[in-house]
Amino acid sequence: MLLDDQDSQLVLVDFQARLMPAIHEAELVLANAMRLAQAAHWMEVPTWGTEQNPDKLGANPAEMRALCRRTLPKMSFSACAEGLVEVLRPAARPAGGNARSLPKHLQKAVPQDPSRQSIVIAGVEAHVCLLQTALELLEEEFQVWVVTDACGSRTERNRDAAFDRLAGAGAELVTTEMVLFEWLRTAEADPFKEIQDLIK
Repeated sequence: MLLDDQDSQLVLVDFQARLMPAIHEAELVLANAMRLAQAAHWMEVPTWGTEQNPDKLGANPAEMRALCRRTLPKMSFSACAEGLVEVLRPAARPAGGNARSLPKHLQKAVPQDPSRQSIVIAGVEAHVCLLQTALELLEEEFQVWVVTDACGSRTERNRDAAFDRLAGAGAELVTTEMVLFEWLRTAEADPFKEIQDLIK
């Protein structure tokens, strides 16, 4: 099963100023997250950010925030407890303009907002906020794709334990390049050259 850009949303978890210096391979992790965000922007994949206790841990980088449709501040480790699910899966709009007394075949069809069910997620710390958010997204019956080279923890052991647990729970483990090329599918896609330049 390949990722489909038309069914994807990107969630970037807690790439915050005061947290990143403690993260193992922080520079690479952040660079890959920015590659994902930039490619998602070009391909019109909705992108969302989260920030854990931003008053204490600072904000995500300004260039990342600029590529997100919204950045949710949170105190809970799982962003799902702070409204992420409602952002990813907006409530269906109520029917309007139909007279209940009309026969069904004369009533206007209610447009449904198709929900993008594939959640591509990256962030820190992998074994805390990212893990708890991803597990709750799985419980909400989203397909969860964890971008391993855009995730980090203070130690490799904690990061790798998170990946083992997520894989066991049903998340797909992928890399940044896997995501980008699956979103593209073909060298004839519009942003192919720009995305290729991102990873050189």
